Amino acid sequence: QVQLVESGGGLVQPGGSLRLSCTLSAQTFGPYVMGWFRQAPGKEREFVAAISYDSSGTNHADSVKGRFTISRNNGDFTIYLQMNSLKPENTAVYYCAAYKEANSVVHTIPRRYESWGQGTQVTVSS
Repeated sequence: QVQLVESGGGLVQPGGSLRLSCTLSAQTFGPYVMGWFRQAPGKEREFVAAISYDSSGTNHADSVKGRFTISRNNGDFTIYLQMNSLKPENTAVYYCAAYKEANSVVHTIPRRYESWGQGTQVTVSS
């Protein structure tokens, strides 16, 4: 069983920054791809960014490239999402997700991910 716990959400003004964190705990050892998705009210869940188990592969949605950066610290099974130049349209619940995979290709579709966190709210507003 895999558990994912997110933190770091909150209220920020347009143009500001936030850093989200997600820590994975599992009963079985395995390489995990980890990623971030978000869901705004009335919209479908959408891919934000993902990173391979060894950080050799990353993928960022076009809408966040150049502003958001995903990274990971395998020492404590934690990933981060550094979000800069935030916009009101980035307001959403951000979810951490993971699946077992031992190569550098990372998937962007939600159904590929086996485990999900509870989500953390990010609100961008003046």
